[in-house]
Amino acid sequence: MLVFKEKSALRDYLSAQKKANKTIGFVPTMGALHDGHLSLIEFAKNACDIVVVSIFVNPTQFNNQEDLEKYPRTLDNDIQLIEKKTAKNSIVFAPSAQEVYGENVSSSHFNFGPVASFMEGKYRNGHFDGVGTIVKKLFEMVEPDKAFFGEKDFQQLLIIKKLVELTNLPVEVIGCEINREKCGLARSSRNALLSKEDRLESAFIYEILQQAKADFGTKSVIEIEEDIKTAFQQHPVLKLEYFEIANAKTLAPFSSQKEKYRAFIAAYVKNVRLIDNIALN
Repeated sequence: MLVFKEKSALRDYLSAQKKANKTIGFVPTMGALHDGHLSLIEFAKNACDIVVVSIFVNPTQFNNQEDLEKYPRTLDNDIQLIEKKTAKNSIVFAPSAQEVYGENVSSSHFNFGPVASFMEGKYRNGHFDGVGTIVKKLFEMVEPDKAFFGEKDFQQLLIIKKLVELTNLPVEVIGCEINREKCGLARSSRNALLSKEDRLESAFIYEILQQAKADFGTKSVIEIEEDIKTAFQQHPVLKLEYFEIANAKTLAPFSSQKEKYRAFIAAYVKNVRLIDNIALN
């Protein structure tokens, strides 16, 4: 399997593929790959001739230095996993920070509008500027026809669609269904930081989301939110950061049952932060 660490070599290779009329799919990751990532690669394989998987822990989207330092880095294992589990049409792009940013490791500012002001935008200052910066750089390096993102990071998915709109980059952004462990926990690279016991406790997050879905339409949003807060206050391990019911297109607060809504949650399992969401209607 081909592995590129320099953008110039990657561009030369992909340019030749495009001249042969092959379509390019792109799955950007921060590594520590799991079955959720592999499912995105499968989506891309079914839609495109060539799949580029980037592996890069992006420093500009972390507002907490400790979180950046402890983020799992398993490049060799990631490459082996892709090679073992996916077809030969997958290639890896694993650049250094200097290759991506040069000497200036910093974020650009984007006017994403109201969609960036809720939830992750509220609790992680500068996070979406970091996401927008790295995704724009990667899109410009890879020049994919289609890019695939998991709906676990649903707000991020909306941000990236807005980024494409703002920058007029010729790439189709495709959201893919959340991939879950048997207990219901959304797959995430951060799950590797959990003990076996904590991972089982974390299944509570999905249980809460399912309860919110069951109650939506029969209880008021305020009642659902209070029930969730009470449930977390009684939980011995998990600590709730936020729970919100928001419009699936704009992330605005609930206003009418006629719109599509999702429930969003962020919680800590000891010092590991996990997020998840679910469609309500």
